[in-house]
This record gives sequence, C-alpha cells and structure tokens, in this order.
Amino acid sequence: MILNKENLQNINGDKVLKPTAGMLELPEKVIQFGTGVLLRGLPDYFIDKANHQGIFNGRIVVVKTTSKAGVDDFADQNGLYTLCVKGIEDGVVVEENTINSSISRVLSATSEWAEILKTAHQPEMKVVVSNTTEVGIVKSEDKITDFPPQSFPGKLLAFLFERYKAFNGSEESGMVIVPTELISDNADKLKEIILDLAIQNKLGWDFENWLKTANHFCKTLVDRIVPGKLPVEEQKAIEAELGYSDGLMIMAEPFRLWAIESSSDKVKEILSFAKADKGIFIVPSIDKFKELKLRLLNGTHTISCGLAILAGFHTVKEAMQDEEFSNHVLTLMKEEIAPVVESSDITQDEAITFAKSVVDRFSNPFLEHQWQAITLNYTSKLQMRNMPLIRGYYALKNEVPQLTALGVAAYIVFMNVHKNGDVYTAGVDGKTFPIQDEMASELYEYWKNPETVVDSILGDRRLWNKNLNNYPGFNAAIKSHVESLQNKGAKETLSNLHKERTA
Repeated sequence: MILNKENLQNINGDKVLKPTAGMLELPEKVIQFGTGVLLRGLPDYFIDKANHQGIFNGRIVVVKTTSKAGVDDFADQNGLYTLCVKGIEDGVVVEENTINSSISRVLSATSEWAEILKTAHQPEMKVVVSNTTEVGIVKSEDKITDFPPQSFPGKLLAFLFERYKAFNGSEESGMVIVPTELISDNADKLKEIILDLAIQNKLGWDFENWLKTANHFCKTLVDRIVPGKLPVEEQKAIEAELGYSDGLMIMAEPFRLWAIESSSDKVKEILSFAKADKGIFIVPSIDKFKELKLRLLNGTHTISCGLAILAGFHTVKEAMQDEEFSNHVLTLMKEEIAPVVESSDITQDEAITFAKSVVDRFSNPFLEHQWQAITLNYTSKLQMRNMPLIRGYYALKNEVPQLTALGVAAYIVFMNVHKNGDVYTAGVDGKTFPIQDEMASELYEYWKNPETVVDSILGDRRLWNKNLNNYPGFNAAIKSHVESLQNKGAKETLSNLHKERTA
C-alpha cells in the first residue's frame, strides 16, 4: 500500500501522526522554490505542525526549479510524505513519525511555468520560501519573459511581477519572502538582485517601488540536520511497522531552528506558523543565533575533530558515547566558549542551553557524521570559528584556554601531513586521511623541523591573522600538549588534562 490521500484511511494512526481530512483541503498560502530535504524537514515541518494546531491553516505550492528527475513521487502520493524524527532531545531518545500534508502540489518550472504564474493570482498566497542552495542567489541577465527564466531570482521576479499586475500593485498583495539559503544576509542579497533585474527588464518605477515597500525580504538562519532518505533496511523496517510504502520518506534530527529577522507586526501575522513550535523565532536581529551556531556548534566541531581522530573515534556519535570525551566537549563549551559568546544580546542561560543542545545533537545515535569530513579546510575553519574565541578568552581572563589549546595541539599533530605529488594525506594509527587544506604545503614544510614546528605554525599570520606566540603561556601549553599527544596518545592526554584541572 502506497502512501497517498486515498489510502490514508487505511493507515493506523496509533503508529504515525496522520493529517485530518480538513488539513488536506486548506488553501495554498506559500510558494516554495525547491523540493530539497532541508525544506521538507524544516519549514514544511513547521507549517504542517501549525496546521495540526489550527494556527496557520495553509498549504504549500512547491516549484521544482531544476530539470533533474520529475515530480512523479509527489504526484503519486498527493504531496504526502513521512518525516521520521530520530535523535536525542533534552537527553532523551526521540523517535517520532509524522505524515506531512503541508504540500498541496509540486509544479515543474520547466514544463508547468504558466500554472506557476497562475498561483500569483491567488489572494491567500502570502509567503515565499526558498532553498536553491548557495548558488541559487546569484546575479543573472534573465529576461522575465522567458518561459521560465533561468535563475531562481529571475523566476521569483517573474512571479512577483505577475502578482503585481494581478492585484494592480496594491500594498496588501505584497509577499513575505524568507529565503533559507545558507549564505550570510541571504534576503538582502536576494532583494538586491531582484531590484537589479527589475531595472534590467525595464519593469517600471511603480513596480520597483512596490517591490521595496509592499514586500518584506526577511533574512533567516536555518539549522537542522536532515540526512534525507533512511538506510534501505531501516526504511523497510519502518514501512513494515507503519503498513505502507513511501518513496518520499525522510529523516531529521529533533533539533530545529528557524530564525527570521523582522520587526514588522504584519510579518508576524502572516507567518503565524511561528507560534506552533519553540524552534521558530521572529526577531529584530538574527545575529545572536548566527553567533551561537558559529561558535558553539561549528566551533566545537572544528576544535574537537583532530583530537577525536587521534583518540581513535571515526564518527561523532562514537566519540560522544565515550564518557570522558563527551564531558570534555561539554566542559569546553561551558567554560571556554560560552563565556566569550555571552554578550548584551546573548545571556548565559541561552549560551548554556544551546551548548546542551549541541551535546544532544553530537550524541544522536541515528546519524553517521564522520570526523574526517569536518577536517575539510581545517585551517580556515579554525581561523574563522575558533581564533576569535581564543582572543575573546584572553580578553576576559588573560590566561590559556587549556581545552581549546589541546584542540589546537591536536590540529598540529594531525596535520603532520605526507606528500605524494600534489596530494597530501595524514596518517593516524595506520589509517590514511585525505587532506584538503589550502595551508597543507606550509604545514608540510614546517614539520620538516619538529623542533620549531610549534613556533612556526603559531607564528604564521597567514594561518591565524595573529601571531599566537604573543599570547601569554599559549606557546608553552601547545608544546606540552603536542609532546603528550605524541608520546602518551590522545585519550591519556585528555584524561590527564581534566584530572589536573579538577585537582
């Protein structure tokens, strides 16, 4: 039995949350550019949850923006799909299955452009959501008379111009536009491109003014791991339990965050689905969410990856199953990262709460996140994510952040790379790790002289934008950790450091 509207009545609602009949008839209020799993696992999840609570009461028209594959699964299943939430939340294992009914239909931009433009005439249509990957928000020379325009901004401009004409440029016909592409200032960049394209296409001052004044382009930050399809055997087991097959089934972690920047009451009214879940925030500035994610999530990942690999852990969950390593990660965040992140915008409670959520996410037993993947562009990640934390810690306490220093030492030891032609690799316990790092050649040269390698690496401003040898005690701490990592191993070094700190 396939999952679709007709078969819903035959599905056991005790094992999966099903939509009500009324939810399948709700009006279309959102046009979404993109069919990707992040959109289905985050914005569409929130909208479906709000519909269950009788808050938003609207569905989504999805525009398939690429020519790859078709929309057959969505058509066969009437847009229904199962979202399996699996992971740890507040220290408790969570496994929840929901049939998401937020998508009313999926239209192909390639073959159904006229139908897509018709949706601009629907009065209830008020929201634009997009995730066309980072390359989607790019300047183009699109003509909006093309059928369809090639780029995402071109398609969106054509839709907005159609809406402007359909409602004679009324202020009420403006849209709330919430791009979720993972680039900084996503909405500002999209708005700039849209306005440039409007001028290129000579659409007139009145339309340009409507774009600026009637529409709300809201910067956003999204954060949820949505791996997409489940492993084949795992999906078969869930389908057997639920009693139906689902070609669109996807998995997501419990953690979810959608921060939307706006001070407008109208935006809050239109995006009423935000009331349905603690993971949505409509706030005057999303900067604090960006800082929390960059430092506590990304920064912790980066400063821990070399140490984890040296300790023999392959996946993040494997490391977090080790009590000593898990405690190290939490202590690192609480004592060396959170105090630096705290500011007038971020309270201590917010920083610690976010840190605890990071531990839950790292510990997710259902995700296979390889530490090796985190070492991609290791040096630049450390520079961007962790060097400001080191500077901030010294500004606060003027002493060595010892746990962070251990992470830097592990980076130095791990990046004792081997060279074969233009290919660099690292070796740990007989295993080879490919290295993709723009500073690999410099690190290779520095390691030719082990006696000075720490001095050279810490003093290279190209790596850190600073001479780290100038921070009191930092050089000595790194040398001590490097020696211990080489002679005693990562696990013993880690254990000894924490014993010293608590003695």
